[in-house]
Parts: sequence; structure tokens; C-alpha cells
Amino acid sequence: MKPFAALIDRLIYTRSRNRKLALIADYLKRIPDPDRGWAMAALTESLDFPPIKATMIRRLLATWVDEQLFRLSRQFVGDTAETAALLWPEGPDLSDELGRDGQEIGEATEELTISAVVEQLSGATRANAAEIVAHLLDQLDADGRYALLKLALGGMRVGVSARLAKQAFAQAFDVPIDDVEEFWHAIAPPYDALFAWGEGRSERPSFDHLPFFRPFMLAHPLEDGVALDLNHYAAEWKWDGIRVQLVRSGSEVRLFSRGGEEIGQSFPELLSALDRDMVLDGELMVRGEGQGGDAQDAAASFNALQQRLGRKSVTKKMLADYPAFVRLYDVLALDGADLRPLPWTERRQQLEALAPTLLPHRFDLSRLIATQDFAALAQLREGARDAAIEGVMLKRRDAPYVAGRRAGLWYKWKRDPLTADCVMMYAQRGNGRRASFYSDYSFGCWNEDGELLPVGKAYSGFTDQELKWLDRFVRDHTVNRFGPVREVEKTLVLEVAFDSIHHSKRHKSGLAMRFPRIVRIRRDKPAAEADHIATLMALVR
Repeated sequence: MKPFAALIDRLIYTRSRNRKLALIADYLKRIPDPDRGWAMAALTESLDFPPIKATMIRRLLATWVDEQLFRLSRQFVGDTAETAALLWPEGPDLSDELGRDGQEIGEATEELTISAVVEQLSGATRANAAEIVAHLLDQLDADGRYALLKLALGGMRVGVSARLAKQAFAQAFDVPIDDVEEFWHAIAPPYDALFAWGEGRSERPSFDHLPFFRPFMLAHPLEDGVALDLNHYAAEWKWDGIRVQLVRSGSEVRLFSRGGEEIGQSFPELLSALDRDMVLDGELMVRGEGQGGDAQDAAASFNALQQRLGRKSVTKKMLADYPAFVRLYDVLALDGADLRPLPWTERRQQLEALAPTLLPHRFDLSRLIATQDFAALAQLREGARDAAIEGVMLKRRDAPYVAGRRAGLWYKWKRDPLTADCVMMYAQRGNGRRASFYSDYSFGCWNEDGELLPVGKAYSGFTDQELKWLDRFVRDHTVNRFGPVREVEKTLVLEVAFDSIHHSKRHKSGLAMRFPRIVRIRRDKPAAEADHIATLMALVR
């Protein structure tokens, strides 16, 4: 664990992207299998140990540390894993005091490896998870305990995205990042076959018999004032759901999210909707009203889709109330043939021929926008908000389907955000490098009785300098505390931008914003002049 703990420590204190790449690449070249593979799985959030929960760690620590001390320390540090790592007692093995059988859960070793940690955590049950974690913590110093708990709990928060970790792999072994992206989701941790290929010890892996994930093609935002020639670009609406990929190979079907996570258990009706091998790219939504200018394009709002997201089991009532479907954007493979190298126009022709053969209540085709020129398209985009549509996608007609964002191929032209002046109500510490700052802000607007009701929460949109100012405001104007949450004087107005707003039972106001972010601190505006709930209600579609 020591090399992994050292890597985590250096990544936390390194802001340079290139330096992070170099650190990970060097680690991958120095550390043997399978430890380096498990490290990559941890960095890319590919490990899951269901019995290991933050609540369990807190209960375990309570056997050694006063509960009030832990609570205050957790509030100050801002991270459960770091707090537990620092407070866990140093010294001899504590297994005997807990009445644990060290032989049963794994003898202490001079050099505890990641592989040994993963093996023990993988065998944990709800009954013995606390004993296993405590036994492992006993063998490590503070840095090692922090790395262990981050690995066990997930959510590394060391400034490394999954994409950056994969780029580090490509850099370490001088292989194409697109290949790494594609192989990643078809090979299980600790990625022995991936490392063997990267080091030239084996041939390029083949997964033709598996329903594996293909990395999505993504779009650049279209900058204001840029006009595109619609002879070279096709336009279609950008719908408000979640981007998915549906893959069938043989008798197996999988549904992937944009990040490559399997989400089929939440949408079982889609897993039985294909009768031939194919890979489809589209927008997952639910039937209903809320977005779309006419009945042909009608779909429920994103708020309705949220009722299905993340469900481990789906009831018959949920299937009936929120029926899922995919609005098709592209076809990436068909009957074993990879269509991604083809230009968009040819893939679109195949998709248009394929769509009528699919179940109509599970699939429909994203229609192209018929318009004469870019100026006319701009006028149509202005009306997108009336139909609750996110905006417009522009796709180069001769472009192949390539992973990631490639300049000049795809653009997203989102509608301008909505804004509202809201009053800060509560604040909470952030995580990672923001753990020392109050950086998560809940805010509200006034109802007709002059009461301030919460409408959203945001933790982005401001600069580092503004964060320092906001943090000082919270500390100087706290009027109450509820655990890690501080209530503040209702005097500071924040201008909040958001993509849309929906009815919601989560807030007393009955409203919830989609993608709220703070765009301006309105120190010039009295709180009494902030917006009213009625104003926001008028924006609900």
C-alpha cells in the first residue's frame, strides 16, 4: 500500500495536469501486476465493496474516539476517510481488543499490498466488514489508512478523472488513448490483459463476442457569433435526458451511461427490446409531456426521468408510470459490422432504415431540423425554451464517429440559461481541496407571505477569490448550526443561472433547478429585492 498511498498523497497536492499524468504513468511502469491494475480501478471508481460504508467507518471509529470529537473533527476536515485516518489509534495490532481472529481475516504482513487489501475487502460481509477494515487499518500509517479508506469507500477526489487516468496509461505504454478507452470497459480489474497488450506481451484484445462499451463522441460548445455552413453540418434538437448506449451481442444486452457504467437494472424493459446485434447511441427519456413542440416529439421532463435513475429494482407501477424509451441519434455497429468509420450521412441512412424495425414504444428517431440557413436555425433555437428543449446539436456530415471531443466535428448550441436572484440560506463545507471552505450554498426566494423558501443548491460558477470571500461571509454571518450545515443571515443575494426549473417535492418551495450555478455575487442588491417564488413558477414547463 505504501507506493499507492504515496501516489495518492502526491496527486492531492499536485494541480498540474501534466504532472499528474507523469506521476500515474511512472507508477504504472514501476509497480507489478496486479497491484497497478487495482490502483487504476480505484482511481477510475471501478471498485465497489457494498458492505463498506461511511456509516460503518464512523461506528467503527466510535469504539476508540469520542463521538463528539469525531463529529467536530469531521466538520473541520470535511472528509470522513481523512478524519478516520488521522484519528485511528497508532500502535500495536488492536485485533485482540476487538475480539477478532487475525488468522481468520488475514495475518498482518510487513508490506500490505493493494491486492491483499482488495482480496480481503471483496470477501467482506455485513457481519465481518468492520473487523476486516479495522485489521487492515491497524497495519498502516496515517497516509496508508487514508489511501485504504478512499479505495474502500470510493470517491477518491484526488483531482484525477477516469479519462485522465486512462490517458496516463496510454502515455506510460505509448498506445492510442482511443483503444484504451474502448478496451477499458470490456476488461475487468485488475486489467491483466490490458497491461499485457500495453507492454507488448500480447496481441490487441478482441471483444467481438461481448456487448462492450464504445466511448461516446462528444461535442464542443458553439461560441457566440460563430455561424456554420449547413451544407456541411446537419442540425437536430438536443433533448433533456441522459445519453446512453444500448449494445446487443449474441443473446446479451447491456445499457451504458455516458461514463460507461451499466444501468440496465434500472431500465429492464430496454434490455429485452433488441432482437439482433447492434450498438445504438441515443437519449434515454420517459414518455409523457414536458418537452417537445408536438405530439411526435413529446417526452416527459428530466425530473420525471429521475424517478427511474439509480433504481436497483423497478416495480410494475414504476414501469407503467414512467415508461422508458430511447430517442436514437446514431448507430455504431450493426450485425457485427463496425459503422463508426463511416461518415455521419451514411450512418444516418442506416439508422433511418433500422428505426422502423425497432419496437415503436421503446425507440424513436431524433428528427433533423429542416432549415434554410444558419440564421433561420438561430431563430428556431430561440423558441427551444418554449418546447423545453435544451438546444441544438450540429454534426458535420462527413465526420466519422470518434471517441471524445474533436475540433470541428460536433457542436452543441445550448439555449441561454435562465437566471434568478436568490438569497443564501445555508452553507456546507466542500470536499477534496475545498474541505476547508464553505463552498456548497443553499439559496431561496420569497413567497407571497414574505417567507424565504429554498429552491436549489450550488457549488460552482465562482472563482477561487470569490470562494474565499463567500467562505468568510459564511463564518462571519452564521446564526445557527445543524451538524455540518451553517445557517447564515439572510442578507446576501446570489445571481444563479440554471438550465430549467421543475416542480419538486424535495423543497418546501415545490421547485427544483436543473444545473444551478452561481454567476454573480450581488453585494449591491438588498435581499428584499431578490426574486419571488411566483416568478420562478412562471418559468416551469
